[in-house]
Amino acid sequence: MVGYCPICGKPVYFGEKKRSLGRDYHPLCLKCQKCNRQLTAGQHAEYDEKPFCTHCYMKLFGPRAHR
Repeated sequence: MVGYCPICGKPVYFGEKKRSLGRDYHPLCLKCQKCNRQLTAGQHAEYDEKPFCTHCYMKLFGPRAHR
């Protein structure tokens, strides 16, 4: 069964996928949506189904971001 990348929408085949937080990504698509840093599977946060590095996530959506 082929999954689809939530970032680019193209098929993700078994040999190329990076599985993180229940979704399959292309290796180059799994990057922070703010700073474009490549992310490690399972070592990032999501907001609105988009991946963010921990630093950008806390800066944008952390407790102090909404003051």
